[in-house]
Amino acid sequence: MKQFIRWILTAGLFLTTGVLLTGCGLKKQKEEKGERLEYTIVEELSIPEELKGMIEEKKEGEFQISYADGEDLYLVAGYGEQPTGGYSIVVERLEETPEAVYVETNLLGPDKEQTISPKPSYPYIVIKTEFRDKGIYYK
Repeated sequence: MKQFIRWILTAGLFLTTGVLLTGCGLKKQKEEKGERLEYTIVEELSIPEELKGMIEEKKEGEFQISYADGEDLYLVAGYGEQPTGGYSIVVERLEETPEAVYVETNLLGPDKEQTISPKPSYPYIVIKTEFRDKGIYYK
């Protein structure tokens, strides 16, 4: 009787371990390569007023905003409060697949030789491209 109980417990342990190992596997999301999109970086004076207000509300933390005005699509990536001035942002990727638009930006710190403002800054970038009615994914 004890051997039977021991056998049942051992079999149960192996089954549980097998289920946990297969259920906890990593699922890798396939990120498609798409067609590069043409874009322009929008200067502060050319940002639509409604979008300026949205940026102002969110600028203290990291944020992403997608804004459309009918013919253009504005993609905004903000990096929140930084301790000084002198930061810049580069567009690493702006691509379109049949399902979505992918945006990847990168925050660059101030140059060591650059004279920087000791005041906090709120770096963000506004990218303008032709309107597309698709999901937007930021990285």
